[in-house]
Amino acid sequence: MANDTSNPDTDAPLHAQSTDDNDEERKTPFSDEELEHFRELILQRRREAKEEIEQMREQVDEAQEHSDDNTAYGIHMADAGTDAMEREKLHLMIARQQKYIGYLDRALERIDNKTYGICRVTGEPISRGRLEAVPHTEISIEAKKQEKS
Repeated sequence: MANDTSNPDTDAPLHAQSTDDNDEERKTPFSDEELEHFRELILQRRREAKEEIEQMREQVDEAQEHSDDNTAYGIHMADAGTDAMEREKLHLMIARQQKYIGYLDRALERIDNKTYGICRVTGEPISRGRLEAVPHTEISIEAKKQEKS
Protein backbone atom coordinates (compact mmCIF):
# COMPACT_ATOMS: atom_id res chain seq x y z
CA MET A 1 0.00 0.00 0.00
CA ALA A 2 1.70 3.18 -1.17
CA ASN A 3 1.40 6.46 0.65
CA ASP A 4 1.15 9.72 -1.26
CA THR A 5 4.20 11.64 -0.18
CA SER A 6 4.10 14.36 -2.82
CA ASN A 7 2.62 16.96 -0.47
CA PRO A 8 2.27 15.60 3.08
CA ASP A 9 0.70 18.76 4.55
CA THR A 10 -2.39 18.82 2.31
CA ASP A 11 -4.28 16.18 4.30
CA ALA A 12 -2.91 17.10 7.72
CA PRO A 13 -5.29 18.78 10.14
CA LEU A 14 -4.31 22.34 11.02
CA HIS A 15 -3.64 21.59 14.68
CA ALA A 16 -1.37 18.67 13.73
CA GLN A 17 0.94 20.93 11.73
CA SER A 18 3.73 21.87 14.07
CA THR A 19 4.84 25.45 14.37
CA ASP A 20 8.14 24.42 15.96
CA ASP A 21 10.86 24.43 13.30
CA ASN A 22 12.76 21.59 15.01
CA ASP A 23 9.73 19.32 15.09
CA GLU A 24 8.13 20.12 11.73
CA GLU A 25 7.57 16.49 10.62
CA ARG A 26 6.24 15.17 13.95
CA LYS A 27 2.45 15.00 14.15
CA THR A 28 1.99 12.34 16.80
CA PRO A 29 1.18 13.42 20.36
CA PHE A 30 3.52 10.70 21.66
CA SER A 31 7.23 10.78 22.49
CA ASP A 32 9.68 8.41 20.81
CA GLU A 33 9.66 6.26 23.97
CA GLU A 34 5.87 6.02 23.91
CA LEU A 35 5.92 5.19 20.20
CA GLU A 36 8.41 2.43 20.92
CA HIS A 37 6.03 1.06 23.57
CA PHE A 38 3.21 0.96 21.01
CA ARG A 39 5.54 -0.58 18.41
CA GLU A 40 6.32 -3.44 20.81
CA LEU A 41 2.63 -3.87 21.63
CA ILE A 42 1.73 -4.01 17.94
CA LEU A 43 4.58 -6.39 17.11
CA GLN A 44 3.45 -8.71 19.93
CA ARG A 45 -0.13 -8.73 18.59
CA ARG A 46 1.22 -9.33 15.09
CA ARG A 47 3.25 -12.35 16.29
CA GLU A 48 0.19 -13.76 18.06
CA ALA A 49 -1.96 -13.31 14.95
CA LYS A 50 0.64 -15.07 12.79
CA GLU A 51 0.79 -17.95 15.28
CA GLU A 52 -3.01 -18.27 15.17
CA ILE A 53 -2.92 -18.33 11.37
CA GLU A 54 -0.34 -21.12 11.47
CA GLN A 55 -2.46 -23.14 13.91
CA MET A 56 -5.56 -22.70 11.76
CA ARG A 57 -3.67 -23.74 8.63
CA GLU A 58 -2.56 -26.88 10.42
CA GLN A 59 -6.19 -27.58 11.34
CA VAL A 60 -7.22 -27.12 7.70
CA ASP A 61 -4.48 -29.52 6.58
CA GLU A 62 -5.54 -32.09 9.20
CA ALA A 63 -9.17 -31.79 8.21
CA GLN A 64 -8.25 -32.18 4.54
CA GLU A 65 -6.19 -35.29 5.29
CA HIS A 66 -9.05 -36.69 7.37
CA SER A 67 -11.58 -36.15 4.58
CA ASP A 68 -9.20 -37.69 2.00
CA ASP A 69 -8.91 -40.85 4.12
CA ASN A 70 -12.64 -41.57 3.95
CA THR A 71 -14.21 -43.35 1.05
CA ALA A 72 -17.53 -42.28 -0.39
CA TYR A 73 -19.23 -45.13 1.46
CA GLY A 74 -17.38 -44.73 4.75
CA ILE A 75 -18.61 -41.28 5.66
CA HIS A 76 -22.11 -39.93 5.89
CA MET A 77 -23.01 -37.06 3.58
CA ALA A 78 -23.96 -34.83 6.51
CA ASP A 79 -20.57 -35.45 8.14
CA ALA A 80 -18.82 -34.52 4.89
CA GLY A 81 -20.86 -31.32 4.77
CA THR A 82 -19.97 -30.47 8.35
CA ASP A 83 -16.29 -31.06 7.62
CA ALA A 84 -16.45 -28.80 4.57
CA MET A 85 -18.20 -26.13 6.60
CA GLU A 86 -15.55 -26.30 9.32
CA ARG A 87 -12.77 -25.93 6.73
CA GLU A 88 -14.57 -22.94 5.20
CA LYS A 89 -14.91 -21.36 8.65
CA LEU A 90 -11.18 -21.82 9.25
CA HIS A 91 -10.41 -20.20 5.89
CA LEU A 92 -12.58 -17.21 6.82
CA MET A 93 -10.86 -16.91 10.20
CA ILE A 94 -7.45 -17.01 8.49
CA ALA A 95 -8.55 -14.24 6.11
CA ARG A 96 -9.76 -12.19 9.06
CA GLN A 97 -6.44 -12.58 10.87
CA GLN A 98 -4.56 -11.61 7.71
CA LYS A 99 -6.68 -8.46 7.46
CA TYR A 100 -5.91 -7.72 11.12
CA ILE A 101 -2.18 -8.08 10.40
CA GLY A 102 -2.63 -5.55 7.59
CA TYR A 103 -4.14 -3.09 10.09
CA LEU A 104 -1.22 -3.70 12.45
CA ASP A 105 1.26 -3.14 9.61
CA ARG A 106 -0.39 0.18 8.76
CA ALA A 107 -0.15 1.20 12.42
CA LEU A 108 3.58 0.43 12.31
CA GLU A 109 3.85 2.67 9.23
CA ARG A 110 2.12 5.48 11.14
CA ILE A 111 4.62 5.02 13.98
CA ASP A 112 7.48 5.21 11.49
CA ASN A 113 6.18 8.41 9.88
CA LYS A 114 5.23 9.94 13.26
CA THR A 115 1.51 10.21 12.58
CA TYR A 116 0.47 7.47 15.02
CA GLY A 117 -2.26 8.41 17.49
CA ILE A 118 -4.00 11.05 15.38
CA CYS A 119 -7.67 10.41 14.52
CA ARG A 120 -8.17 10.36 10.76
CA VAL A 121 -11.74 11.67 11.20
CA THR A 122 -11.38 14.45 13.76
CA GLY A 123 -7.66 15.17 13.47
CA GLU A 124 -7.46 15.12 17.28
CA PRO A 125 -5.17 12.86 19.34
CA ILE A 126 -6.55 9.41 20.14
CA SER A 127 -6.53 8.63 23.87
CA ARG A 128 -3.72 6.45 25.14
CA GLY A 129 -6.23 4.08 26.75
CA ARG A 130 -7.95 3.46 23.42
CA LEU A 131 -4.60 2.81 21.73
CA GLU A 132 -3.60 0.40 24.51
CA ALA A 133 -6.81 -1.56 23.90
CA VAL A 134 -6.87 -1.25 20.09
CA PRO A 135 -3.34 -0.25 19.04
CA HIS A 136 -4.13 -0.38 15.32
CA THR A 137 -7.07 2.02 15.51
CA GLU A 138 -7.11 5.09 13.28
CA ILE A 139 -10.09 6.77 14.92
CA SER A 140 -10.94 8.13 18.34
CA ILE A 141 -13.86 7.03 20.47
CA GLU A 142 -15.68 10.26 19.56
CA ALA A 143 -15.28 9.53 15.84
CA LYS A 144 -16.43 5.93 16.38
CA LYS A 145 -19.58 7.22 18.11
CA GLN A 146 -20.22 9.63 15.21
CA GLU A 147 -19.71 6.74 12.78
CA LYS A 148 -22.41 4.70 14.52
CA SER A 149 -24.93 7.56 14.59
